[in-house]
Amino acid sequence: MTLQTLTGGAGAAPASQSDASRVRVWDLLVRIFHWSLVGGFATAFIVEDDLLGVHVWAGYLVLTLIAVRLVWGVIGTRHARFTDFVRGPRQVLGYIRDALRLKAPRYLGHNPAGGAMVVALLLLVGLTGLSGMALYGAQELSGPLAPLMAGTSAATGEVLEETHEVLANLTLGFIVLHVAGVLFSSLAHRENLVGGMLSGRKRRD
Repeated sequence: MTLQTLTGGAGAAPASQSDASRVRVWDLLVRIFHWSLVGGFATAFIVEDDLLGVHVWAGYLVLTLIAVRLVWGVIGTRHARFTDFVRGPRQVLGYIRDALRLKAPRYLGHNPAGGAMVVALLLLVGLTGLSGMALYGAQELSGPLAPLMAGTSAATGEVLEETHEVLANLTLGFIVLHVAGVLFSSLAHRENLVGGMLSGRKRRD
């Protein structure tokens, strides 16, 4: 696998004539991150404590993915960088208002609302994973935070457990909003955004 393949460089020739109207937006790392995060969070959420080992390792995967994405958001390809899609509250609210009126412009990368959702999900998933790691250290005396959580009281352990559950459920709620936003934008701009995150390509204009 070459660096050009990983980053989705512009030097690659179109695979077919129909691809000429499409442009590479999401590089391979972004796509692997996105779908791996979906799988990791879904696994951890579904198995819960019934399969604690699976739950814990899914959490480690999620935290590793978050760390990689934060770095890639600084040094990655154009549309992967935070500077490309992170906007202020006024722009985000303005975009949402225009979207509800079906007057929002189309963005090749993340639109302002989508960018805000990316930041929110990175934060929520990260906090969910970190709280789970602290809980694992406090209750099971295992994991990277076990030395710091040694001697934690039962009451503190209960607070950590409640916090972890609340964050996980809040993250799920934001995921539902994210999916709804993707479907809404797909319909409004007549393009398959899910397919775009699979292939990496979107309509040029």
